[in-house]
Amino acid sequence: MIVTHNSEAFIKRCTEALAAMSPGTRTVVVDNASSDGTLTAIDNQPGLQIIANRVNRGFAAAVNQGVQAAEAEFILLVNPDVKILTPVDKLIEAARLYGLAAGRLVNEYGTDQKGFALRSFPRPADLIFELAGLNRLWPSNPVNRRYRCLDRDMNQPGPVEQPPGALLMFRRDVWKRLGGLDERFFPIWFEDVDFCVRSIAAGYRIEYVPCVVAEHHGGHSAGALPPGCRAVLWCDSLLEYAAKHFRSLDYRAICLAVVLTSVPRMVAGMIRQRTLSPVVGYSKVVRSASRRFILGRGSRQGHRNS
Repeated sequence: MIVTHNSEAFIKRCTEALAAMSPGTRTVVVDNASSDGTLTAIDNQPGLQIIANRVNRGFAAAVNQGVQAAEAEFILLVNPDVKILTPVDKLIEAARLYGLAAGRLVNEYGTDQKGFALRSFPRPADLIFELAGLNRLWPSNPVNRRYRCLDRDMNQPGPVEQPPGALLMFRRDVWKRLGGLDERFFPIWFEDVDFCVRSIAAGYRIEYVPCVVAEHHGGHSAGALPPGCRAVLWCDSLLEYAAKHFRSLDYRAICLAVVLTSVPRMVAGMIRQRTLSPVVGYSKVVRSASRRFILGRGSRQGHRNS
């Protein structure tokens, strides 16, 4: 199944590749109120079930919507900017055994997307390094090497903690037992990480299957957002994840890190964009993080999958 939002540039390539590599299967496309030609691009393609939302319900809600409509035992979650290059039978075998399975993501040149395709679950230090920009300035630092699995052999199958939702297969009973994806992560970011954390905590295993390969463009929907908006949404989802999975002290440390790193990030954005627009976005980030710091983990909004 595929969740789309202004995905006209990629969606037809994605659905055609799925049809070629997994013939006879049904593909569910949930569109989150695209304003481009996403739906027109696939309107006449056979084997598709299209659900068109009038508003952007967010990635997690759209996935849950699509899984409910699919009614299949195995669900392959695919981003619209992904092109499946090999049959997916081995993913089904692994998901049958372990509950979840992830394939291998490469760029347009066939190079592994190391650092993105496989990660460990984020610890407080990982997120603080990320917020401070240390992982970008010093990619080989030990914190980042562990977090992004930079020393892992991408040719070797085996258990993983955090593959992205760009190419993830899971059994329907796993999704049902966990109550689906947590829709508090809105509209995007960290919902797939949270789903993986809860899957492993429930006793399932996520198996990496490198013989199933897909080309991944990366970040097309998020890239369409204004930079200031991206910062607000990413930080909100990061804070939601920290509130859900970290101890109170660690959570407040993350809130403080968000506040302290927002000012230099805002200044850098102003210089890069030559505009004052980042002030608006980062002001929202600082207010949200400050409020969460004061109120603690109890400031989370009530919702499902807690």
